[in-house]
Amino acid sequence: MTLHLWPRRLATRTAVVVLVGLALVQIAGLTIHALDRIDIQRLSQARNIAVRVVGLYRLVATTTPAGRDAVLVDMRRGPILDAEMSQTPPTVDMPEMPPPEQRLYRVNLSLVPMGAPQNRWKELVILGGPDWHRIVFGMKLPEGDWLNVTIAAEPARPWHSPTFLAAFGLMTLAAALLTVWAVRRLITPVQTLAAAAEALGRDVNTPPLPETGPLEIATAAAAFNTMAARIRRFVEDRTELLTAIGHDLRTPITRLKLRCEFVEDEELRTKMLADLEDLEAMVSATLAFGRDARNAEPVTAIDLAELLRTVLDEAVDARPELSERVDYAGPAHLTVQARSLSLKRALANLISNACAYGGSAHVTLLPPDRNMVTILVEDDGPGVRPQDLERLFEPFQRGEPSRNRETGGVGLGLPIARNILRAHGGDVLLANRPQGGARATVLLPL
Repeated sequence: MTLHLWPRRLATRTAVVVLVGLALVQIAGLTIHALDRIDIQRLSQARNIAVRVVGLYRLVATTTPAGRDAVLVDMRRGPILDAEMSQTPPTVDMPEMPPPEQRLYRVNLSLVPMGAPQNRWKELVILGGPDWHRIVFGMKLPEGDWLNVTIAAEPARPWHSPTFLAAFGLMTLAAALLTVWAVRRLITPVQTLAAAAEALGRDVNTPPLPETGPLEIATAAAAFNTMAARIRRFVEDRTELLTAIGHDLRTPITRLKLRCEFVEDEELRTKMLADLEDLEAMVSATLAFGRDARNAEPVTAIDLAELLRTVLDEAVDARPELSERVDYAGPAHLTVQARSLSLKRALANLISNACAYGGSAHVTLLPPDRNMVTILVEDDGPGVRPQDLERLFEPFQRGEPSRNRETGGVGLGLPIARNILRAHGGDVLLANRPQGGARATVLLPL
């Protein structure tokens, strides 16, 4: 449950944590504010009630005993305020007000001007309280009668403010917008670093990252650029070594060919020349592999459909007997950004393999999907053993027994094609067709 609910993206996680923290801080702050409002509401309510009660008592105390009932009749009566004259203190079924609240009301009652000192009550009883939604004051007049006043009083409600939810929502929205903006700004360098790492995996010659921004980001970018330079140098050293070895082998191979001509045994001379031809083919393929690895051809807009038709025409020219078994299906034109010569070499290798090992080449160019183009190169041959589908992309690896050595090649066609396509940001996968034969699926970005 936790793994499914917890976001996977770093930006989302950071935003969620910050927003939850801000929400908790706001809730705590608003709770403190609400508690302060409780004290303010209680003090304000006590003052208002004290002013009304003392005003009513002062009016009754300054009126003659005979006219007091008439004064009370003229006063506003009802659920908010009710007053009556009695010979005894109030006898309502309510407890006496708790001491802290009673002290608050007594202090506020004493602060209201009473008038002549002789009119001050002799005894004061306070029952109920805001929790009972009413307060009963029993005040004993100097003559001995009691003025019992019942007044409505509601408990403090700090959360019933009409602007509370609006203020909370506005503050949360402002905090959320600021947090999302800040997180996106902070995470952008990380996303740039991830994109650069992915681009480095496709092409070691990608441009270096700009070493700007905060100190931590600049340090990470510098470390990444250093790592990329070391990888690039390592790859270049190995490629140059491989190319140099292949180039240096050409001279002794040529000398051996000349010396084979002096071998009198015809059968032995033929076998030796065949071995030397195979060795020379391997050297040529090795040189081509190194040349493609160091290729710095610029990226340009090319018509992929036209390029595929051109490669197919060249394959038919090389093998006229396959003219009826080589075809193209797809749009007439489709423009992509690629290195023309490198891409042509990769596609030629795949189509050549299909013709050589499968006896046919059916090329299908699918419409673009999510900025990716898919090319299917299929043949009608025996297919590839499942355990060899990925192994064939390793240098000098050949499939056995379905693809025999008599058809030619040294096992570098597929590795070269994959290197070129991955340098373009794409890839190539090999699989068997359900109806028989092999299928090479080429993925290429627009």
